[in-house]
Amino acid sequence: MSLIDRVQAILLKPKLTWPVIAAEGGDVASLYTGWVMILAAIPAVASFIGMTMFGIGGFGITIRVPIFSALLNMLIGYGLTLVMVFVLALIVEALAPSFGGTKDRIAALKVVAYSFTAVWIAGVLSLVPALGALGGLIGLVWSIYLLYTGLPVLMRTPADKAGAYTAVTIVCAIIAAIVIGAVSSLFVRGSMGGLGMGTMSGAGAGDITIKGADGSNVTINGQGMTDMAKRMEEAGKRMESAQKSGDNAAAGKAMGEMLGAMTGSGSTTPIDSAALKALLPESLGDLKRSGIEAQSGQAMGIGGSSAKAGYTAGDKRVELSITDTGGLAGLATMAGWANMTMDKETDGKIEKVYKDGARTVREDYRKDGSSGEMTVILANGVIVEADGTNVDIGTLKTVMGAIDIGKIEALKRATK
Repeated sequence: MSLIDRVQAILLKPKLTWPVIAAEGGDVASLYTGWVMILAAIPAVASFIGMTMFGIGGFGITIRVPIFSALLNMLIGYGLTLVMVFVLALIVEALAPSFGGTKDRIAALKVVAYSFTAVWIAGVLSLVPALGALGGLIGLVWSIYLLYTGLPVLMRTPADKAGAYTAVTIVCAIIAAIVIGAVSSLFVRGSMGGLGMGTMSGAGAGDITIKGADGSNVTINGQGMTDMAKRMEEAGKRMESAQKSGDNAAAGKAMGEMLGAMTGSGSTTPIDSAALKALLPESLGDLKRSGIEAQSGQAMGIGGSSAKAGYTAGDKRVELSITDTGGLAGLATMAGWANMTMDKETDGKIEKVYKDGARTVREDYRKDGSSGEMTVILANGVIVEADGTNVDIGTLKTVMGAIDIGKIEALKRATK
């Protein structure tokens, strides 16, 4: 089977393809040279091209990453991805007996390598930086499903334990990513960037807390992981039924429904971008609005909407944005800083993450008032962010105060 045929098979027919993969031979070298090293290069190269040729920006301003820096990041990221695949395979192998499975290193490497396929293929969207984040989330969701369907076959764990096995593996992958990110920062910035290696402990009923060396705490909801696994199973059955029907249109629709079901966004539509745009004021104190835009979109069952405006006064500039991540909020916050607390200070910078009721607030600013960011994740999953240049944190808080946060939080998503 060619590489392209295998990619199509594992992405579209995983339950039929995993037994074939399990029955094949192979070793670490062949799995890397014939699969991992080829596919892992896709997001690395796509991101390099996207950031150096197309760049990122808004309001008529585009920023392109210098070629040398982008090349260095590409090579380091690619190399560390190859390392992470093997590390995660060792973790999957070690966990197998705990979930009624059998330890088998090659099988563990197979299930990790082939599960990552969705992330790597979706990485091609990084050619257009604005689509990179969406592609990453779609790939992540699909890879979680591949892992969920592959563990019972490759590691021979009972089907009823696949959800818990998947959840714990994801948690371990998050920890590995944090550590690898810290290692990467040694090369990119010459310091650990404050991440540090951490410890993991229970944090309540089914929760897991990762405690970083810098005093940060990230809580991952174990029950949320289990619920996601159940949704994956239900959505997988619908996907399998659609594939057996031979109706390509039905299979495509089922794929979108599956992604929507896994993220919790399958039954609702994002908040109208025009409604978000209407919440952006014409001025923020002495800062006058210099530009405004709104957009919305949907891909494979996952939708989102956003509105942002730029404000200026002399050399001061603030960009204010409101983003509805739809059902992705539940998935994104499992591994992100939405469940984190932090209070970190260096000579020139302060970073804080704290809870404000059901909201999570992040402040990241320079002490000299040259730049700063303030972000609030609301209880309904909407994200409000203020990014300023030549403004201090007090000004950013005033900006946030000028927005009717309560009104945004009360907005409802329409049912499909």
